[in-house]
Amino acid sequence: MTIQTTIESFQPVRKGVISHQGRCHPPAVSRRGALHAGLLGLGGMSLATLLRQRAEAGETLPKDTAVIFLFLHGGPSQLETYDLKPVAPTEVRGPCMPISTNVQGLSLCELLPLHSRIANRFALIRSCTHGEGGHFEAHGRFMSGDAGLKPGTFESTHPQMAAIVGRALKSRVRGLPAAVGMGLVIYQSAHGEYLPGIGNGYWSSSWRPPIVTKTGLPDSTLTIEGARLDDRVTLLRQIDRLRRDVDSRGVMDSVDEFSRTAIEILTADKVRQAFDLSREDPRLVAQYGDEWGQNALVARRLVEAGVSFVTISVPGGVKAMDAPGWDDHAINIDLPTIMRHRLPVYDQVATTLINDLYDRGLDKKVLLIAAGEFGRTPKGTLQPGTATGKLQWGRDHWPGAQSILISGGGFRMGQVIGATDQHAAYPVERPIDPQDLMATIYRHLGIDLQTHFPDGSGRPIAITTGTPIKELG
Repeated sequence: MTIQTTIESFQPVRKGVISHQGRCHPPAVSRRGALHAGLLGLGGMSLATLLRQRAEAGETLPKDTAVIFLFLHGGPSQLETYDLKPVAPTEVRGPCMPISTNVQGLSLCELLPLHSRIANRFALIRSCTHGEGGHFEAHGRFMSGDAGLKPGTFESTHPQMAAIVGRALKSRVRGLPAAVGMGLVIYQSAHGEYLPGIGNGYWSSSWRPPIVTKTGLPDSTLTIEGARLDDRVTLLRQIDRLRRDVDSRGVMDSVDEFSRTAIEILTADKVRQAFDLSREDPRLVAQYGDEWGQNALVARRLVEAGVSFVTISVPGGVKAMDAPGWDDHAINIDLPTIMRHRLPVYDQVATTLINDLYDRGLDKKVLLIAAGEFGRTPKGTLQPGTATGKLQWGRDHWPGAQSILISGGGFRMGQVIGATDQHAAYPVERPIDPQDLMATIYRHLGIDLQTHFPDGSGRPIAITTGTPIKELG
């Protein structure tokens, strides 16, 4: 879906005219000013209107904290990442062996050697569990806390975490959204593009956080006055031109607070700088690497600039392998082969981001989480691949147990929380519900866990029923 707001979809109301909501709107702005103010419109709604609605809902000022969520769409295998079972039968233990880390008693997959050197900078949860075995059902359960899909769609009935954060918080920096999504778009819907975490559920699509790319675009097809913005250089040039035009025409003097904020999203130095990687040490940029590593670096810059919640949908493939997600059924891909290509990239990017946050003193401010929507079956299967016709070994969906990496947030690192049985099938110690993870995140962001928002019928619903994970401190 192309997200492009035109002058027709941004219709300022004349002074004294009452809108359909019964509210008196401010004086009209110029056609050019209106176009600029509406550039980030979502689903035909101008950003200024969105901001106005959010202010009317009564948002709260957040703490100076943030979350970066690396979402591994498809569901990574716990048995090939963070919860290996080396003494289990062959069909359970799989092809990988555990290696020790710099934390005594904590081991993980041999394909994550960079993780092993900094295990004191993260904690592992091995006992997250829920009951949803379909991808999108699990997206909803894991990222909203509740089960259910909207009829005829793949989207959660309930608002997901980024949408909740966006509604609960105002940005700490004028002109920046509280929450954004980045990375692999899963599909197009009537509400716009979707990636895990940003779904607005039964709320209006005005609460759907924008999707940005490493070039800073609200959408890869966004245009300004007909000029397609496909690269960072073009984006910065267009923003500079927009800023000069705003200043020379005095547009800012004639718009209301919400239109002013909408313009500032495109013109504020904080926004411009967040996407300008030329300001980074080239050696650090190289450490993050290409593809989604660049998104991770931009995410760090966004939370430094003032964004509270960044969700990155992490692809499961690499250039040499065709695997858009982490959905490692035998019919899709040979799991041992893809892991040998995938995990070194994941290892490099995740540890670079963790070290970057710690080295910059952001480890108390920023909470980093890496997880998919569920785990994989304890027993692997051998089947012909749909595309290759060759026998391939893989694992199917398994919501009984999954592993989660947590780093920073001022929490206690270098520990394992929970444990699974001998086949990594179910928790035998300290089961964790996705609601508990949500409660931990909201508390870190300074959101009152007693906050309620209305559902589609106006009934107040708690943002979480979970309890913050006490072991994290």
